[in-house]
Amino acid sequence: MPGVFLSGEDNFEYALRKFKKQVEKAGILSELKKRQHYEKPGVRRRKKEAAARKRLMKKLRKLRLI
Repeated sequence: MPGVFLSGEDNFEYALRKFKKQVEKAGILSELKKRQHYEKPGVRRRKKEAAARKRLMKKLRKLRLI
Protein backbone atom coordinates (compact mmCIF):
# COMPACT_ATOMS: atom_id res chain seq x y z
CA MET A 1 0.00 0.00 0.00
CA PRO A 2 1.52 3.34 -0.99
CA GLY A 3 2.16 5.94 1.64
CA VAL A 4 4.32 9.02 2.06
CA PHE A 5 5.90 10.18 5.27
CA LEU A 6 6.86 13.83 5.41
CA SER A 7 9.68 15.41 7.30
CA GLY A 8 9.61 19.02 8.39
CA GLU A 9 11.13 20.49 5.21
CA ASP A 10 9.01 18.57 2.64
CA ASN A 11 6.19 20.49 0.99
CA PHE A 12 2.77 19.20 -0.06
CA GLU A 13 3.39 19.28 -3.83
CA TYR A 14 6.48 17.09 -3.45
CA ALA A 15 4.58 14.61 -1.28
CA LEU A 16 1.66 14.50 -3.72
CA ARG A 17 3.99 13.80 -6.68
CA LYS A 18 5.70 11.06 -4.70
CA PHE A 19 2.37 9.51 -3.70
CA LYS A 20 1.03 9.57 -7.27
CA LYS A 21 4.19 7.85 -8.50
CA GLN A 22 3.81 5.13 -5.88
CA VAL A 23 0.13 4.60 -6.77
CA GLU A 24 1.00 4.31 -10.47
CA LYS A 25 3.83 1.89 -9.77
CA ALA A 26 1.55 -0.29 -7.60
CA GLY A 27 -1.06 -0.43 -10.40
CA ILE A 28 -3.92 0.63 -8.15
CA LEU A 29 -5.71 2.82 -10.70
CA SER A 30 -5.66 0.15 -13.41
CA GLU A 31 -7.00 -2.38 -10.91
CA LEU A 32 -9.74 0.04 -9.91
CA LYS A 33 -10.79 0.58 -13.52
CA LYS A 34 -10.82 -3.16 -14.08
CA ARG A 35 -13.14 -3.68 -11.10
CA GLN A 36 -15.58 -0.86 -11.96
CA HIS A 37 -18.09 -3.35 -13.37
CA TYR A 38 -18.43 -7.10 -13.62
CA GLU A 39 -17.34 -8.84 -16.81
CA LYS A 40 -18.53 -12.32 -17.60
CA PRO A 41 -15.71 -14.87 -17.93
CA GLY A 42 -16.32 -15.30 -21.67
CA VAL A 43 -16.03 -11.55 -22.28
CA ARG A 44 -12.87 -11.41 -20.19
CA ARG A 45 -11.38 -14.31 -22.18
CA ARG A 46 -12.20 -12.68 -25.53
CA LYS A 47 -10.61 -9.39 -24.41
CA LYS A 48 -7.50 -11.25 -23.27
CA GLU A 49 -7.24 -13.09 -26.60
CA ALA A 50 -7.75 -9.85 -28.54
CA ALA A 51 -4.99 -8.16 -26.53
CA ALA A 52 -2.66 -11.08 -27.25
CA ARG A 53 -3.42 -10.86 -30.99
CA LYS A 54 -2.79 -7.12 -30.90
CA ARG A 55 0.59 -7.62 -29.19
CA LEU A 56 1.54 -10.29 -31.70
CA MET A 57 0.62 -8.13 -34.69
CA LYS A 58 2.57 -5.22 -33.24
CA LYS A 59 5.59 -7.49 -32.78
CA LEU A 60 5.31 -8.79 -36.35
CA ARG A 61 5.01 -5.28 -37.79
CA LYS A 62 8.07 -4.22 -35.85
CA LEU A 63 10.10 -7.18 -37.13
CA ARG A 64 9.12 -6.61 -40.76
CA LEU A 65 9.99 -2.90 -40.74
CA ILE A 66 13.48 -3.32 -39.33
